[in-house]
Amino acid sequence: MRAILFGGGLALLISLLGTRGAITLFTKWGYGQEIRDDGPTSHHTKRGTPTMGGVVIILATVVGYFCALLITRTPPSASALLLLFLFVGMGLVGFLDDYIKISKQRSLGLRSKAKMIGQTLVAVIFGVLALSPWLEDENGVTPASEKISFLRDISWLALPTALAVLLIWLIVVATSNGVNLADGLDGLATGACTMVFAAYMIVNIWQGNQFCGSDPTPLCYDVRDPLDLAIISAALTGACFGFLWWNASPAQIFMGDTGSLSLGGALAGLAILTRTELLLVVLGGLFLVITLSVMIQVGFFKLSRRSGLVRKVFRVQPGHRVFRMAPLQHHFELLGWEQVTIVIRFWIITGLCVAGGLGIFYAEWVARL
Repeated sequence: MRAILFGGGLALLISLLGTRGAITLFTKWGYGQEIRDDGPTSHHTKRGTPTMGGVVIILATVVGYFCALLITRTPPSASALLLLFLFVGMGLVGFLDDYIKISKQRSLGLRSKAKMIGQTLVAVIFGVLALSPWLEDENGVTPASEKISFLRDISWLALPTALAVLLIWLIVVATSNGVNLADGLDGLATGACTMVFAAYMIVNIWQGNQFCGSDPTPLCYDVRDPLDLAIISAALTGACFGFLWWNASPAQIFMGDTGSLSLGGALAGLAILTRTELLLVVLGGLFLVITLSVMIQVGFFKLSRRSGLVRKVFRVQPGHRVFRMAPLQHHFELLGWEQVTIVIRFWIITGLCVAGGLGIFYAEWVARL
């Protein structure tokens, strides 16, 4: 428990102070945000705001975690190192995207194919290693499982290794892009991630207290390194919370793709390593809704252009848009909602999702008593 407190506290302090320094340096170096021309016009005033603040979140999390281990003289676990690999690896893909935007002074960074290749490479390496028998602990448990999971592994939903790696790839890519899509208003993605990481910290602590490796009972959780994952969850919570001080409206710095892709990767990694893959749909419900809004917008736009049947059934013109703009937060902007109002209400939605997810997690354990 001391390591969890140290990891979260140190990451919070490093992020809070480090972001202030990053704002000064990035402003001096001209690392300003480029705004897309087809976005809400109110965002044009944000052009030039320092970006790539995700670098601070990554550094704060990694340093906070390893300092906590040094203070408590605890060795790192395979699960934690894999999660950090996924976190930093996705952050590197985002960093390349941000750097291209800054160096070329445009709103487009990496091409979509190049970004997908980078995300796929990191996700597949993570999946293969997480399922590898080389990383089994003394109880024969690997960091990830080949079974689909909700609150625990579902025994009859075991997949072949290749399909399990494909599922891990899908979860990682979908979640990282979901957080990336949510990062469109000051503090929105940062605040939402803070709450979800805090929820996973609670899940990890609970799993650690009911760990099959130390107390094999019918109620125990067959997870490889729950308490070490709790340290990283605490560090991620602290790092996001410290960054939010400067990222809240009016934002003095943006996390950029460096932050959003890395945080999304970390959320996916926690879901996979804690055997709560489908629970992430509840805890991260906001990111799911925002992603679905983009899919609906693009899908219906294309269908209404190509299919006369769709136009006839829905009585729409070719190229009809369901929302005024996607992702969903921009739809409400164009309806006249203030940005701060949208952010706070979306935070409330995230809070409800987190409360619901934790309630489901605890209720399942109580039901087994």
